[in-house]
Amino acid sequence: MSTTAAQRTWEAENEIITIDGEKNALYTLPDEKTYKTLVNDTKPWREDANYFKDVYISALALLKMTMHARSGGSIEIMGLMVGYVSGTSLVVTDAFRLPVEATETRVNAHADAYEYMANFPEMSRQSDRQENLIGWYHSHPGYGCWLSGIDVGTQKTWQQNGHVPFVAVVIDPDRTVSAGRVEIGAFRTYEDSHRPSDKQTQDDGFQAIPQGKIEDFGAHANDYYSLDVHHFKSTLDQQLIDLLWNKYWTSTLSQSPLFTNAEYTKLQIADHSLKVKEVTRKLKHGGSTAGPRRTTVELVQSSDNKSNLKVNPDKAIEKIVQGGSKINNEALAGLLANDVKNKLFLGVVEEARLNAAKAQAIGAAAGSAAITT
Repeated sequence: MSTTAAQRTWEAENEIITIDGEKNALYTLPDEKTYKTLVNDTKPWREDANYFKDVYISALALLKMTMHARSGGSIEIMGLMVGYVSGTSLVVTDAFRLPVEATETRVNAHADAYEYMANFPEMSRQSDRQENLIGWYHSHPGYGCWLSGIDVGTQKTWQQNGHVPFVAVVIDPDRTVSAGRVEIGAFRTYEDSHRPSDKQTQDDGFQAIPQGKIEDFGAHANDYYSLDVHHFKSTLDQQLIDLLWNKYWTSTLSQSPLFTNAEYTKLQIADHSLKVKEVTRKLKHGGSTAGPRRTTVELVQSSDNKSNLKVNPDKAIEKIVQGGSKINNEALAGLLANDVKNKLFLGVVEEARLNAAKAQAIGAAAGSAAITT
């Protein structure tokens, strides 16, 4: 498999669309005067807490953020994104790292980082760049894409109670390696006085949250909402993507998800075991799980006046099954990837050895025949 083929596969897995090659529409910044009026005066997002619906991230920014997240290992990393507002969408054109003091559970910016952020607009204009800060990104190694209590506080500060078009992006580097596609989420917070009309759970798509993080995850689920994430690329950034891809491709080739993520997989299995024990304990003692305590079956009347059976599964057990299937599927994907790499590269080496031995044998035979004659 060539680097080009691998890059195309990565783009397909992450659904990166190629925008008009001639117009490069998403890189055409809005008129500066009109944009200043929108951001400083009009601010339609103040009237609608869920005003922004989508985030469009360039393939270049996505690749840079993913490589940064992977470089941090089990330590959280942090960076900033630049771009602009377009209707109800936030467009991210580029991203860069920030000097931060991080641990395995939280990330805090240094004073130098805040000073850099404050001076960024002026420095951008001096270098003839018109983009503005549009958001921040950080990693959650091994525990999914959502906002913790600290993240919610940070995002609220940067949103300035919803007045600033700013987005928080979270990347899980461990799950990215296991799944083969970038595990990413984008979020905006609500004002302190706002509460969503319909109770949110931030669980529209299944997400296996570690047992130790479930309380933090649930405690702040109604403080923010998620945006749909899309990816794009253009002829303008293709050369930079190619240069970065060579580094990304090489580091990916030299690693196997089974070995690189061995610790993550072990923690996932241990965490899953704790969840199984907890649900089992609650069921045995008649306690309540996260949904109906038992799977129930009821008779319901359909529109054609026919009676049908409706099954109400136990949500806690259903999540346990989903979590186990996820771990199993990721392990299988790792085994397949390892097998492909072995056949692809070790097979080439073995073939080269056989060809060399064959050529040596032919040469030896030819030499013996020459001596005989």
